[in-house]
Amino acid sequence: MTEVADGVFLVGGTEVNWVLLRDGTDVTVVDGGYPGDFAAVEASLHAIGARPEDVRAVLLTHAHVDHLGAATRFPEGYGTPLYTDPIEVRHARREYLEQAGPLDVAKNLWRPGVLPWTVRIMRVGAAKKVSAPRAEPFPAEGALDLPGAPVPVPTHGHTSGHTAYHLPQAGVVITGDELITAHAVSKLRGPQLIGSMFTPTNSDPAAALAPLAALDADVVLPGHGPVHRGPVSAAVATALERAS
Repeated sequence: MTEVADGVFLVGGTEVNWVLLRDGTDVTVVDGGYPGDFAAVEASLHAIGARPEDVRAVLLTHAHVDHLGAATRFPEGYGTPLYTDPIEVRHARREYLEQAGPLDVAKNLWRPGVLPWTVRIMRVGAAKKVSAPRAEPFPAEGALDLPGAPVPVPTHGHTSGHTAYHLPQAGVVITGDELITAHAVSKLRGPQLIGSMFTPTNSDPAAALAPLAALDADVVLPGHGPVHRGPVSAAVATALERAS
Protein backbone atom coordinates (compact mmCIF):
# COMPACT_ATOMS: atom_id res chain seq x y z
CA MET A 1 0.00 0.00 0.00
CA THR A 2 1.23 3.48 -0.92
CA GLU A 3 -0.17 6.74 0.44
CA VAL A 4 0.34 9.09 -2.51
CA ALA A 5 -1.37 12.11 -0.96
CA ASP A 6 -3.13 12.85 2.31
CA GLY A 7 -5.82 10.19 2.63
CA VAL A 8 -5.24 8.72 -0.87
CA PHE A 9 -3.95 5.14 -0.94
CA LEU A 10 -3.04 2.88 -3.86
CA VAL A 11 -3.33 -0.80 -2.89
CA GLY A 12 -1.99 -3.73 -4.88
CA GLY A 13 -3.99 -6.95 -4.94
CA THR A 14 -3.67 -10.00 -7.18
CA GLU A 15 -2.37 -8.47 -10.41
CA VAL A 16 -4.67 -5.47 -9.98
CA ASN A 17 -5.02 -2.31 -7.87
CA TRP A 18 -7.74 -0.57 -5.93
CA VAL A 19 -7.77 2.86 -4.30
CA LEU A 20 -8.92 4.01 -0.86
CA LEU A 21 -9.94 7.62 -0.21
CA ARG A 22 -10.14 8.43 3.50
CA ASP A 23 -11.77 11.49 5.05
CA GLY A 24 -11.84 11.21 8.82
CA THR A 25 -13.48 7.87 9.59
CA ASP A 26 -15.22 7.61 6.21
CA VAL A 27 -13.82 5.89 3.11
CA THR A 28 -14.52 5.65 -0.60
CA VAL A 29 -13.30 2.48 -2.31
CA VAL A 30 -12.47 2.70 -6.02
CA ASP A 31 -12.54 -0.76 -7.64
CA GLY A 32 -12.08 -3.93 -5.64
CA GLY A 33 -9.94 -6.62 -7.23
CA TYR A 34 -10.94 -10.20 -8.03
CA PRO A 35 -13.60 -12.07 -6.01
CA GLY A 36 -10.86 -13.74 -3.98
CA ASP A 37 -9.28 -10.39 -3.09
CA PHE A 38 -11.97 -9.38 -0.60
CA ALA A 39 -9.90 -10.40 2.43
CA ALA A 40 -7.08 -8.21 1.09
CA VAL A 41 -9.51 -5.32 0.60
CA GLU A 42 -10.64 -5.73 4.21
CA ALA A 43 -7.01 -5.84 5.37
CA SER A 44 -6.23 -2.64 3.47
CA LEU A 45 -9.16 -0.89 5.17
CA HIS A 46 -7.97 -2.06 8.58
CA ALA A 47 -4.45 -0.83 7.74
CA ILE A 48 -5.77 2.73 7.42
CA GLY A 49 -7.88 2.45 10.56
CA ALA A 50 -11.20 1.73 8.85
CA ARG A 51 -13.74 -1.08 8.63
CA PRO A 52 -15.97 -2.25 5.76
CA GLU A 53 -18.85 -0.53 7.58
CA ASP A 54 -17.03 2.79 7.16
CA VAL A 55 -17.14 2.62 3.35
CA ARG A 56 -19.61 5.25 2.17
CA ALA A 57 -19.57 4.13 -1.47
CA VAL A 58 -17.75 1.95 -3.95
CA LEU A 59 -16.86 3.49 -7.31
CA LEU A 60 -16.03 1.40 -10.37
CA THR A 61 -13.75 2.45 -13.17
CA HIS A 62 -15.29 -0.44 -15.12
CA ALA A 63 -16.99 -3.76 -14.52
CA HIS A 64 -14.37 -6.34 -15.47
CA VAL A 65 -14.08 -9.19 -12.99
CA ASP A 66 -10.70 -7.99 -11.68
CA HIS A 67 -12.22 -4.66 -10.63
CA LEU A 68 -15.78 -5.67 -9.81
CA GLY A 69 -15.15 -9.02 -8.10
CA ALA A 70 -14.54 -8.12 -4.46
CA ALA A 71 -16.42 -4.81 -4.81
CA THR A 72 -19.73 -6.68 -5.00
CA ARG A 73 -19.33 -7.75 -1.38
CA PHE A 74 -20.02 -4.21 -0.15
CA PRO A 75 -23.56 -3.76 -1.51
CA GLU A 76 -24.34 -7.41 -0.77
CA GLY A 77 -23.05 -7.45 2.80
CA TYR A 78 -23.29 -3.86 4.00
CA GLY A 79 -25.83 -2.14 1.73
CA THR A 80 -23.07 0.15 0.47
CA PRO A 81 -23.99 2.00 -2.74
CA LEU A 82 -21.95 1.06 -5.81
CA TYR A 83 -21.70 3.75 -8.47
CA THR A 84 -20.34 3.81 -11.99
CA ASP A 85 -20.85 5.53 -15.34
CA PRO A 86 -24.48 5.29 -16.53
CA ILE A 87 -23.33 3.28 -19.56
CA GLU A 88 -21.32 0.90 -17.37
CA VAL A 89 -24.23 0.23 -15.00
CA ARG A 90 -25.76 -2.32 -17.36
CA HIS A 91 -22.38 -4.01 -17.72
CA ALA A 92 -21.96 -4.18 -13.92
CA ARG A 93 -25.43 -5.69 -13.63
CA ARG A 94 -24.39 -8.20 -16.31
CA GLU A 95 -27.15 -7.29 -18.69
CA TYR A 96 -24.29 -7.81 -21.16
CA LEU A 97 -20.65 -8.86 -20.81
CA GLU A 98 -17.80 -6.89 -22.35
CA GLN A 99 -14.52 -8.52 -21.31
CA ALA A 100 -11.96 -11.03 -22.53
CA GLY A 101 -13.23 -14.59 -22.12
CA PRO A 102 -11.51 -17.97 -21.75
CA LEU A 103 -11.15 -18.34 -25.53
CA ASP A 104 -9.44 -14.94 -25.82
CA VAL A 105 -6.97 -15.92 -23.11
CA ALA A 106 -6.41 -19.39 -24.61
CA LYS A 107 -5.47 -17.83 -27.95
CA ASN A 108 -2.75 -15.85 -26.20
CA LEU A 109 -1.24 -18.53 -23.95
CA TRP A 110 1.81 -18.66 -26.20
CA ARG A 111 2.71 -15.09 -25.27
CA PRO A 112 5.36 -14.61 -22.55
CA GLY A 113 3.83 -14.29 -19.11
CA VAL A 114 0.26 -15.16 -20.06
CA LEU A 115 0.19 -18.72 -18.68
CA PRO A 116 1.59 -17.96 -15.20
CA TRP A 117 -0.61 -14.86 -15.01
CA THR A 118 -3.64 -16.99 -15.88
CA VAL A 119 -2.79 -19.50 -13.15
CA ARG A 120 -2.49 -16.74 -10.56
CA ILE A 121 -5.78 -15.04 -11.39
CA MET A 122 -7.71 -18.30 -11.60
CA ARG A 123 -6.84 -18.88 -7.96
CA VAL A 124 -8.73 -15.71 -6.98
CA GLY A 125 -11.85 -16.30 -9.04
CA ALA A 126 -11.08 -14.93 -12.49
CA ALA A 127 -13.52 -17.43 -14.03
CA LYS A 128 -16.25 -16.77 -11.49
CA LYS A 129 -19.43 -15.16 -12.73
CA VAL A 130 -19.91 -11.93 -10.82
CA SER A 131 -22.48 -9.18 -11.09
CA ALA A 132 -23.63 -6.10 -9.21
CA PRO A 133 -27.42 -6.00 -9.59
CA ARG A 134 -27.55 -2.97 -7.27
CA ALA A 135 -25.11 -0.90 -9.34
CA GLU A 136 -26.32 2.67 -9.83
CA PRO A 137 -25.31 5.62 -12.02
CA PHE A 138 -23.51 8.51 -10.35
CA PRO A 139 -25.97 10.43 -8.16
CA ALA A 140 -24.82 13.84 -9.40
CA GLU A 141 -22.65 15.56 -11.95
CA GLY A 142 -19.22 16.90 -11.06
CA ALA A 143 -17.48 16.16 -7.77
CA LEU A 144 -19.24 13.44 -5.82
CA ASP A 145 -20.22 14.09 -2.20
CA LEU A 146 -18.00 11.28 -0.96
CA PRO A 147 -14.65 10.99 0.82
CA GLY A 148 -11.99 12.35 -1.53
CA ALA A 149 -14.56 14.35 -3.55
CA PRO A 150 -13.75 12.34 -6.71
CA VAL A 151 -14.77 13.78 -10.06
CA PRO A 152 -15.80 11.16 -12.65
CA VAL A 153 -14.06 11.60 -16.00
CA PRO A 154 -15.54 9.61 -18.92
CA THR A 155 -12.77 7.63 -20.62
CA HIS A 156 -14.89 5.31 -22.73
CA GLY A 157 -12.75 2.83 -24.63
CA HIS A 158 -11.44 -0.09 -22.59
CA THR A 159 -15.13 -0.68 -21.92
CA SER A 160 -18.08 1.30 -23.23
CA GLY A 161 -18.54 3.12 -19.92
CA HIS A 162 -15.01 3.17 -18.52
CA THR A 163 -14.45 6.07 -16.12
CA ALA A 164 -11.42 7.67 -14.50
CA TYR A 165 -11.61 9.70 -11.28
CA HIS A 166 -9.90 13.04 -10.77
CA LEU A 167 -8.99 14.26 -7.29
CA PRO A 168 -8.29 17.95 -8.01
CA GLN A 169 -7.25 18.92 -4.48
CA ALA A 170 -4.66 16.13 -4.38
CA GLY A 171 -3.49 16.46 -8.00
CA VAL A 172 -4.26 12.77 -8.52
CA VAL A 173 -6.08 10.86 -11.24
CA ILE A 174 -7.27 7.25 -10.93
CA THR A 175 -7.04 5.88 -14.47
CA GLY A 176 -8.34 2.32 -14.20
CA ASP A 177 -7.32 0.28 -17.24
CA GLU A 178 -7.41 3.09 -19.80
CA LEU A 179 -3.87 4.05 -18.78
CA ILE A 180 -1.68 1.59 -16.87
CA THR A 181 1.98 1.46 -15.85
CA ALA A 182 2.72 -2.29 -15.89
CA HIS A 183 1.07 -5.65 -16.46
CA ALA A 184 2.13 -9.24 -16.00
CA VAL A 185 1.77 -9.89 -19.74
CA SER A 186 3.61 -6.72 -20.83
CA LYS A 187 7.36 -6.20 -21.09
CA LEU A 188 6.91 -2.44 -20.81
CA ARG A 189 7.25 -0.39 -17.65
CA GLY A 190 5.77 3.03 -17.26
CA PRO A 191 2.73 4.63 -18.92
CA GLN A 192 1.16 2.35 -21.53
CA LEU A 193 -2.08 1.04 -22.95
CA ILE A 194 -3.31 -2.29 -21.67
CA GLY A 195 -2.82 -5.23 -24.05
CA SER A 196 -5.08 -5.54 -27.07
CA MET A 197 -6.45 -8.89 -25.84
CA PHE A 198 -8.27 -6.96 -23.09
CA THR A 199 -9.76 -4.15 -25.17
CA PRO A 200 -12.40 -4.08 -27.94
CA THR A 201 -10.90 -3.88 -31.42
CA ASN A 202 -13.06 -0.88 -32.31
CA SER A 203 -11.84 1.28 -29.39
CA ASP A 204 -10.02 4.55 -30.06
CA PRO A 205 -7.27 5.00 -27.43
CA ALA A 206 -6.53 8.59 -28.41
CA ALA A 207 -10.17 9.61 -28.02
CA ALA A 208 -10.55 7.71 -24.75
CA LEU A 209 -7.42 9.27 -23.25
CA ALA A 210 -8.06 12.83 -24.44
CA PRO A 211 -10.07 13.77 -21.30
CA LEU A 212 -7.17 12.59 -19.11
CA ALA A 213 -4.60 14.67 -20.98
CA ALA A 214 -6.59 17.81 -20.16
CA LEU A 215 -6.52 17.25 -16.39
CA ASP A 216 -4.36 19.12 -13.89
CA ALA A 217 -2.79 16.11 -12.16
CA ASP A 218 0.75 14.92 -11.62
CA VAL A 219 0.08 11.59 -9.87
CA VAL A 220 -1.39 8.68 -11.84
CA LEU A 221 -2.94 5.73 -10.02
CA PRO A 222 -3.47 2.96 -12.59
CA GLY A 223 -5.53 -0.21 -12.46
CA HIS A 224 -2.35 -2.20 -13.04
CA GLY A 225 1.20 -1.23 -12.11
CA PRO A 226 2.80 1.18 -9.65
CA VAL A 227 2.03 4.84 -9.07
CA HIS A 228 3.38 7.17 -11.77
CA ARG A 229 4.51 10.67 -10.88
CA GLY A 230 4.59 13.35 -13.53
CA PRO A 231 2.03 15.29 -15.56
CA VAL A 232 -0.79 13.03 -16.71
CA SER A 233 -0.65 14.73 -20.13
CA ALA A 234 2.93 13.48 -20.57
CA ALA A 235 1.93 9.99 -19.40
CA VAL A 236 -0.84 9.93 -22.00
CA ALA A 237 1.54 11.06 -24.72
CA THR A 238 4.02 8.33 -23.77
CA ALA A 239 1.36 5.62 -23.80
CA LEU A 240 0.04 6.66 -27.21
CA GLU A 241 3.55 6.91 -28.65
CA ARG A 242 4.36 3.39 -27.45
CA ALA A 243 1.17 2.08 -29.03
CA SER A 244 1.79 3.67 -32.43
